[in-house]
Amino acid sequence: MKPNPTRSALLVIDMENGFVHPEGGHWIRFAQSMVPNCVRAVELARAKGIAVSADAHIPLRLSLSELDLCCILGNLFDNAIEASMLLPPEQRSIRVYMDMKNTQLYISMTNFTAGKKLPKVGKLFRSTKGAGHGLGLVRMDAIVERLGGYISRNSEDGAFTTEILLPAL
Repeated sequence: MKPNPTRSALLVIDMENGFVHPEGGHWIRFAQSMVPNCVRAVELARAKGIAVSADAHIPLRLSLSELDLCCILGNLFDNAIEASMLLPPEQRSIRVYMDMKNTQLYISMTNFTAGKKLPKVGKLFRSTKGAGHGLGLVRMDAIVERLGGYISRNSEDGAFTTEILLPAL
C-alpha cells in the first residue's frame, strides 16, 4: 500500500537516548522537551491534513536556549499551518530541515501557499492576518538579532520559505 503524503509525516531527529534522558552520558537539558514539542507540531499539522517532511539533526551541545528555539519553531509552524489551510488538502505541505553549518544551527521551513508572491515593505513582509497580528515574525526577528544570527524570508507564487542561521556552539 502506497503511503498517502497528506496523511503521513516523516520526522527524523538525530538524537540518541543519551542526549534525551538525564541518566544518559550526554544529556542535553532541553532535548527531552524539544522532541515531544516537535512531534506535537507535526501531529497538529497532520490532524489538519498537512503533509510534513521534517529532517532535524541536533548537535550534542547548543548555546541557545530552549525558549528561544521553541519560540522560533513554534512561530514557523504556526504560520506554515495557517497558510497551508487555505489550500485544498492534497496540496498542503510543510518541509522542515535543521542541521549544523559549521558552528551555526541552520533552520529552513517551506510551506506551500494559496497566494501570489507577497510584497515586502522595506526588508519585511507585512502580515496578511490584519491588525494585531504578525507579532510572531517580530519576536523571531528579535531573537535572531539578539543571538547574532541571520534570517531570510522568501515569498514566491505558491510557496513561502524562512531560513535562519543561529550561533549554536
